[in-house]
Amino acid sequence: MRMIISFTGGVEADRLAGRIKKSVADAVSEARRDIKAVRDRDPAARSDLEAALLYPGVHAIWAHRASHALYERGHYFSARAISQAARALTGIEIHPGAKLGHGLFIDHGGAVVIGETAEVGDDCTIYQCVTLGGNGKEQGKRHPTLGRGVMVGAGAKILGGFEIGDGAKIAAGAVVLSSVPANSTAVGIPARTVKMNGRRVDELDQVHIPDPVSAKLCEIEFELSELKKRLPAADTAGTADGDI
Repeated sequence: MRMIISFTGGVEADRLAGRIKKSVADAVSEARRDIKAVRDRDPAARSDLEAALLYPGVHAIWAHRASHALYERGHYFSARAISQAARALTGIEIHPGAKLGHGLFIDHGGAVVIGETAEVGDDCTIYQCVTLGGNGKEQGKRHPTLGRGVMVGAGAKILGGFEIGDGAKIAAGAVVLSSVPANSTAVGIPARTVKMNGRRVDELDQVHIPDPVSAKLCEIEFELSELKKRLPAADTAGTADGDI
């Protein structure tokens, strides 16, 4: 019996050790990808060590992984405590419930806010003062979903539970209140799509917009002109009948 217990305990210990080893390997792999994202997208980053130790966006993402794991297990208070500590240290507030993809780069990071039901795809870039928030009118999924490779410029606000398509670019200062197609560029307040797949989107020309009144007047003028052409023929025919 002791041999069976000892053997069972050894198997469980091996399984636990295997799970721990895999978790550590996954965490190291993710950290390397985070650092690579910084090196690839920020020319100011001169070394992996600098990216790992001196970039608040990296620290906020690492803290979020811990808080999100606790959140997923129902430890909401502990999860929120970690996220608030990270906010105090980095200036970046990421709710523990938010889902972040691989290779996210938060550049500069000050005043970034990512809400509870927000989802961020792989290889996205978010600059300072960005808000992925709600509009105050929705329940459930109330924060945006960013597709793969989305870039959100400084100060942009994306408010609501809609999607931003893969590869889209949100200009600095834009306020996005509805979905943005993939591979497009949105600017302004409220934001509008000005480019799609590298080509400008035709916009309404407020100067040369067709005038329905003018068009109708031209139609009437044309009809009058046609009637005038017929009048001489009608007069000639009347004169000829009188002579007879």
